Amino acid sequence: MLTSPAGRFRLLALAEAVSWAGLLIGMLFKYVVVGNEIGVKIFGPIHGLVFVAYVIAALLARGPLRWDGRTTVLALIASIPPFGTVLFERWATRTGRLERSAEPVASQ
Repeated sequence: MLTSPAGRFRLLALAEAVSWAGLLIGMLFKYVVVGNEIGVKIFGPIHGLVFVAYVIAALLARGPLRWDGRTTVLALIASIPPFGTVLFERWATRTGRLERSAEPVASQ
């Protein structure tokens, strides 16, 4: 999975969504349930790190996957709302944007 730009992108898209979930649960406990901020202190930095890794992976995937500017911008915008990266990843898979390769296919 980590040997291709598409695989790295898929993994980080999922990790970004999971880190969002952890941060949202931490915020729920901090602001609604008990006022304990340990979840935010744990998942805040994790989410920040995974967010940055996702953005870098999206930018690095652009060339090998031959994304146009629109697709790249959509990938970056998807990192903002919770779980947007998973929606983008599913759309990109469905439309073939994660299957492209920079290497030309040899004709036989």
